[in-house]
Amino acid sequence: MIDLHCHMLPGIDDGAPTLATSVAMARAAVADGIRVTACTSHIYPGLYENTAQVIRGARLALQAELKRLDIPLTLVDGADTHLVPEVLEGLRSGRIPTLNGSRYLLLEPPHHVAPQRFEESVFALQVAGYVPVITHPERLGWVGAHYAAFKRLALAGVWMQITAGAVTGAFGRTPKRFAEKMLDEGLVHILATDAHDLEQRPPVLSAGRDAAARRVGDIEAEHLVLTRPKGILSNAEPDSLPPIPALSRPPPIKRGWFGRLISPHD
Repeated sequence: MIDLHCHMLPGIDDGAPTLATSVAMARAAVADGIRVTACTSHIYPGLYENTAQVIRGARLALQAELKRLDIPLTLVDGADTHLVPEVLEGLRSGRIPTLNGSRYLLLEPPHHVAPQRFEESVFALQVAGYVPVITHPERLGWVGAHYAAFKRLALAGVWMQITAGAVTGAFGRTPKRFAEKMLDEGLVHILATDAHDLEQRPPVLSAGRDAAARRVGDIEAEHLVLTRPKGILSNAEPDSLPPIPALSRPPPIKRGWFGRLISPHD
């Protein structure tokens, strides 16, 4: 499995506080079957002033330590990038990293209040050639009132990533309900851990994958944790990867009143 959202780098955001915790998280990820992890520390102006250079340096140092300890986990660069007006400029300047240098980036909306011009801001990144991956929409406090916006974005080619723990109920009933709704409606591209530590938010992906498989089937569950994440790491064109179920299902058949009367299926 590939985990594209993990706060494993020590001491640069609200994830792992120490190198020892980072190493323990890496061991836990490997034990769960994860073989590649994207180190996606927060970039949140005014709170976590990380840059691509800072994240890359911390990632290289941790990778060297994992190699010394013979822990078979490959780390790649990324960031959990807060949605602010300066995102596009930061991407173009190289200050904000994409996932493994690809066209895909993790984009984190505000948790409690819907941002103004949300859809327009996301589509602007898409027009500029990037593929925004919206992180944990099921956990946003405003998802219920704006669910249609996330559906429109997903159907227009913006990717959705839900948290494995949300599917299993670790974040409570409401995130679980929206995670299941998005899975049932075929709107989810990726499943990730969004791990921060070993206790409350550990790097465990398999339980969420198994819970998702019970709703979408084993093949689609594999796409959530391996096929599409692998495509991101190789910078594949979105259209070359398995489409989300909502885009691969045939449209409903519309019949007039006479057709409904004579249909043998009604």
